[in-house]
Parts: sequence; C-alpha cells; structure tokens
Amino acid sequence: MKLILRILLSKLFCQTRLRPLTIISIFLLIQACSPKLKDIEAPIENPNMFSNNGKVALPEKWWHSFEDPQLNQLIDEALANNFNLTSAWHRMIAANAIRKRTSTNLLPILDLGAQTAVSRPEPDFAGGENTQLGGTVSYEVDLWGRIRASVDAEEFRANASYYDYQAIAMSLSAEIARTWFQLVTLKKQLQLSKAQIKTNEKAIRLIRIRFGGGQIKGVDILRQRQLLEQTKELQIIYETNLALLKNQLAVLTGVPAQNYELEVAEELPDLPALPQTGLPLELIRRRPDILREYNTLLALDRDMAAAVANKFPRLSFNVTAQARSNTYSELFNNWAYTLRGNLFGPLLYWGRLRAEVTRTEAVKNEQLYQYGQAVLTAFREVEDALIQEKNQQKRIDILTNRVAMAEKVNDQLQIEFTNGGSNYLDVLLSLSQQQQLQRDLLDALQEQYEIRIALYRAIAGDFKTEREQAYEGPIPKEN
Repeated sequence: MKLILRILLSKLFCQTRLRPLTIISIFLLIQACSPKLKDIEAPIENPNMFSNNGKVALPEKWWHSFEDPQLNQLIDEALANNFNLTSAWHRMIAANAIRKRTSTNLLPILDLGAQTAVSRPEPDFAGGENTQLGGTVSYEVDLWGRIRASVDAEEFRANASYYDYQAIAMSLSAEIARTWFQLVTLKKQLQLSKAQIKTNEKAIRLIRIRFGGGQIKGVDILRQRQLLEQTKELQIIYETNLALLKNQLAVLTGVPAQNYELEVAEELPDLPALPQTGLPLELIRRRPDILREYNTLLALDRDMAAAVANKFPRLSFNVTAQARSNTYSELFNNWAYTLRGNLFGPLLYWGRLRAEVTRTEAVKNEQLYQYGQAVLTAFREVEDALIQEKNQQKRIDILTNRVAMAEKVNDQLQIEFTNGGSNYLDVLLSLSQQQQLQRDLLDALQEQYEIRIALYRAIAGDFKTEREQAYEGPIPKEN
C-alpha cells in the first residue's frame, strides 16, 4: 500500500508539477466532503429525576439482591443452556464475522496465479513448455469515506447484535425470577387450599350434627358443600399451574420438561431494600436494549454516509507483476510490471443514487424515532415500577388488616351461631370471605415481587455471562 501511494505521489509531482501543499490541500478537501459521524441524541426533552430513589446499590447480577441460592442456580443454568440465548450469541458471532469481512475492504487485495503447459510434439523454438507466474495487487483509495462508512456500519451492527444478546439475557433472568417466585407462591396457595378444605370438611361434619337436631336448614349443608367443592376446584387449578410452571422453567433452562426435577422452596425470600435508580441519562447508557437501538441508529447513519459517498468518483490502482518462460530455470529472469490507475465516476443513473440516499436517510430517521420511543418506554418502566412498589405495599398492609379482621369476625360469628345468636348463612359468608382474602394476600405478595423484578430489569445494566468471559473476539467496551 505504501509503495502504491509513493508511486502515485511521484506521478503527481512529475507529471502535474503540483506542489506538496497543493496535493495535501486536495486530500484535505476530499476528507472534508466525506460524511462524518456525529453524536445522535434521542428526540425527547430533558428528563426530570425519577420520582423515588433508594439507597442500596444494585449489583451487576441484580437477582443476587434476593439472596436466594436456588434462584441464583436457576438463572445460571438458564444463561448457560437456554437455546434462544445461545442462538442470539451465535448471531453476534456472525455479525462480528461480517464486520471483519467488511473491514478488509480498506486493505489491498493480493491475487497470485500460476500456469504451465506442455506442447507435443515440441516446437523447436519453445522447448515444449510454457510457464507463467504472476500476481496482482488491487487497492481502492477511500477518497470520500465510502468504504470506511460501510466498515463503521458493520461495526455498529455487530455492537447492536452484542447488546441484543445482553437484552435477551436480561429478559431471560427476569422471566426465570418471576416464574420461580410464582412457583413458590403457588405452592403456598396449594398448601392454603388444602388447609381450607380441611376447615370446610370439618364445618360440614359439625352442621350435619346440628341439622339432625333441627337447628339448621338442609340448604345450609348444601351451601357449605358448595364452598368445599369450590376450594377443591382451586386445589386442582393450583396443582395444574404448579406443574405447568415447572415445565416452563425446564424449557427456560434447556431441559426437556419430562426430565425436569425441581424442589420448590417453602417461603419467598425477604424483599430487599429499594435500590438506587440513578439518573435518567445514566439509564440510557446502561440498558442493553437501549444501546441496541442506539447502535442500530449509528449503523443506519453510516449506511446513509456510504450512499452519499457512492455518488462521487472512485479511484483504484492495480499493480501486476508477471514472469513467463519456456523453461523453469529461466522463469524468474524475465519479469513484467504494470501499474494501472482507474478512475470511475457515476454519470447517468437516472436518479438511482439520489433515491438510495433518500431511502437510507428515511430509514435512519425511522430508527431515530424508534430509539426515542425506546428511551421514553424505559423511563416509563422505571416510573411505573416505582409507583407500583409504593402503592403495592399499602395494598398489602390493607389486605393484612382485612384478613385479621375477617378471622375475628368469623370467630365471633361461630360463637354466636353456637349460642343460637346468628344463622349459619352469616357464618358461611364470613368463612368464604376470610378464605378468599387469605388467597388474595398471597397473590398480592407475589405481585410485589414481580413489581420489584420489573424495577430491577428497568434500571439494571448489562452483566457478563460465561460466554462473554471466554470469548476472544471483539465486544463493545464498557460505557
């Protein structure tokens, strides 16, 4: 490449008699005309601070905040074995290969060729042999930055593919955590339904005795049996959902559902303290899904730059060296060299090149607003989770009080019924309400954990998997 440029400059000096400063000025002018990469901001107004902020720093692997060893193990297994995540990893490797392939367009290309032939009968002048050996070096001068823009575009696409892998890993970890806590809650609901069934069966035995004494009506027995059957139905639903969620975890961790064995914990872990949310602009630089959209935008910006540069002339050089001889011994004694300069300029394309510039600019602008929408959605997800977190605790406090009051009301009605001060319908309605409130409280506690997972997912940045730590190829640097 240096030899080619040296020859080019010597030709310019000797044939055109241009001064060195003039040539330098020409190159600077060409570079000034090349489309440059600029920082691109999301088309949104400056965001205010988030409505709430905790004091605890969020670890890189956010699920460690729950201090649940089983959850940690499940997510580690999913990150290592989940098929969708593995597929995304190989897409990233393919994108890096495309980046590498495109970057070679900035370098000279060397082709070698050899040819030999034998003639029979042998001619007197040729000795019966004809051997050729040669090579060609081709190089295009990137006058307007077209090649560099294409290389940069693939670089940003490779980055976007990497952040897509991280975004899928983030979603996978959140899905595993949600499914795990749902399993724990369903196990508690199943245990509660079994206890409620025993309570309802005991109530039936008691009222049957009173029915024999004429103290209650037959319809009260039917109503109590109806409540019992309703609770048995819930038990079947919980058992079914528990099995289905185990199957879901099996698929997420890359195991056939019929081969999967899992011991579900008895209790949910303690809810961690509210984490630090940080500044909104830090969120933009931290979340992999936003970084994916941003790098896609930069890639499309470089596509547009390449389309603009494609309207300008191209300059390329070819250096060919060839040796030819009728005998192998004399092959390297006779060499011929050829230097060719090619100037190609688009002249009449009927607006095709301008249309391509318009298309790439429109696609870039489309992605710009998709990027802006992704940023707005990220801000909303944080705010939604913070609002839900605050109000969900209030709801849990109210439900806890309602369960306690329902238990007292039911105990009081049982006493009054025993003493003949109330009818059994009041007792039955009170018992049904108490049991429903107990189930609602468990659901509300589970929902509180899902809200916290949503908050972690909304504010968390990237985290390195074992693949990334072992990977020797290029990955984007820390932001």
